[in-house]
Amino acid sequence: MRSSNRTLGGSPHSADPSEETLRFGNQATAYAFHAVPAVHVEWGVHRRLGEACAEWFAERRILIVTDNALHETGILDPAKLSLSKAGFAVTIFDGVVADPPETVLAEAVALAREEHVDIVLGLGGGSSMDIAKLVAVLAVSEQPMVELYGLDRVKGSRLPLVQMPTTSGTGSEATNIAILTTGETSKTGIVAQQLFADRVVLDADLTCGLPPLHTAGTGIDAMVHAIEAYTSRKRKNPMSDMFAREALRLLTGNLVVACRDGHNRAAREAMLLGSNLAGQAFANAPVAAVHALAYPLGGHFHIAHGLSNALMLMPVLHFNMATSSQQYAELGDTVLGRSVAPAVERAEAFLSFIDKLLVESGCPSRLRDARIPEQSLPMLAREAMQQARLMMNNPRIVTEQDALALYQEAY
Repeated sequence: MRSSNRTLGGSPHSADPSEETLRFGNQATAYAFHAVPAVHVEWGVHRRLGEACAEWFAERRILIVTDNALHETGILDPAKLSLSKAGFAVTIFDGVVADPPETVLAEAVALAREEHVDIVLGLGGGSSMDIAKLVAVLAVSEQPMVELYGLDRVKGSRLPLVQMPTTSGTGSEATNIAILTTGETSKTGIVAQQLFADRVVLDADLTCGLPPLHTAGTGIDAMVHAIEAYTSRKRKNPMSDMFAREALRLLTGNLVVACRDGHNRAAREAMLLGSNLAGQAFANAPVAAVHALAYPLGGHFHIAHGLSNALMLMPVLHFNMATSSQQYAELGDTVLGRSVAPAVERAEAFLSFIDKLLVESGCPSRLRDARIPEQSLPMLAREAMQQARLMMNNPRIVTEQDALALYQEAY
């Protein structure tokens, strides 16, 4: 197990537990919680997707946004057949890649316009669903792509949008966030109410083909969403807390089982629901330093997003103990059972539990195991600090020196 480092630089916002309660506890007097309007949960529903979509929507020219590897497995075939039988004209865009650049989005938008599609289905992992969100907007908008980046900059409406995840990790189907790679390595977010789907379809049958390492990485990604939402400095509220706690309970209780037995239906269903709930939590209480530190790893070394989160999770949890021990204790009560021990002891037990879970999942635990060169750590720290949208949500201020120390601890 990784030893903790509690001497990293930087000053916590407050060491006063009473201030922590006021800032992070369920004391919010005014808040808003935004979510997709409908979530449909059904094992095997992809085999009758046409029937379901015909019931939900009047539109009939559908674009499925996915990736080539998934398309070639044949996993889309039952959904395509069902849609065609229900009277849908089906167009496939399977050019999505991990950490998609703007060029991929432009190609998908061009196809949507060429085929005059009037409804979009994102089917796949987070990248496919992120591209689907933006295609639904840009297929009917003349707004330049560059104007979309940032918070609430999307104008107008969009095409009807359905999201159907095939992994239990990103929670993208539940969020109003899309991430694109801009330039060579930087990831930039687009956040807007228009990006919430009209309908989310959760069919855990689609996740049964995930190999153990992918199951582990995506599952840990979802766990990070729940933990960071629960400790977020921005917009944390009782409803996001509720979703985060239940998400973490489902995810931690089923991750190892899903990794060891990928066809365990109960575990797969719990993981997919947990991922969705975590997505709803962080769509309202944004993620923070773990994600900020993970993004440069993906941008420069093409480390899968879930794995990059797993590599940075424990260093950030230990770093945030100075401000977040009460919240970690509460999460510990959720996954380990209630205890009368002091908050700090319960928080330490929670961190030990998460660390053990990471090991049991089979995920690499060190940057060196992922072949990240040690000389790159200062560059990664500089780039992580550019993720101000994320760093500002961290419960403890992170300086560039802190970021470097966190990478060094993870190494």
